[in-house]
Amino acid sequence: MNGHARPHLYGAAYSVYVRIVRLVLAEKGVDHDLTEVDVFADSGPPDWYLRLYPFGRIPAFVHADLTLYETAAITRYIDDAFAGPALQPEKAAEHARMNQIVAVLDAYAYRPMVWDVYVEAVEKPGRGEHTDEAVVAGGLAASATVLAALDGLKSPGPWLLGAQLTLADLHAAPMFDYFVRSTDGARLLAQKPRLAAWWANLAKRPSALAALGQ
Repeated sequence: MNGHARPHLYGAAYSVYVRIVRLVLAEKGVDHDLTEVDVFADSGPPDWYLRLYPFGRIPAFVHADLTLYETAAITRYIDDAFAGPALQPEKAAEHARMNQIVAVLDAYAYRPMVWDVYVEAVEKPGRGEHTDEAVVAGGLAASATVLAALDGLKSPGPWLLGAQLTLADLHAAPMFDYFVRSTDGARLLAQKPRLAAWWANLAKRPSALAALGQ
């Protein structure tokens, strides 16, 4: 592993999962390059990109002679490979809880919070497109379940695992950033004071202001 090689990230700057990786890079103090890739183009992802990520999703990550895809693998590698504050707990139970929260976010939070609430209620009207209110309602109901689950999993302290900022916080951040741009999303989060305080704290971090402010 060449610690002096500059990492290269491939994807779209607006993407939740690209933003997760950029947050982790920022927290570790690692400079990187970003090449924009439009996986939603009519022609699909370019052939050269499919050689990096055969499933045609984003992001892909290259560091020296290592190529990775799947966000959780990328972020864990960055934490392990680069100097800077540790973003994974050492204790087995806390490490397992971090992995559980990341899995919950991927399986149950991303679709309703981002696609069903943010895209339908905020992005589509911004483009002059029709909002499917049934989709929004279903997304809010599913998001309420997610918020209740995360509130139950959260440890006492400023971050999801307590005193230590971890990959779980950074995985959640871009999803929450989009979710609270919806009035109803912000209202639901406000009903969970511990999570609302966590988000207010995280949203002010320099890494979040840099990676989410686009």
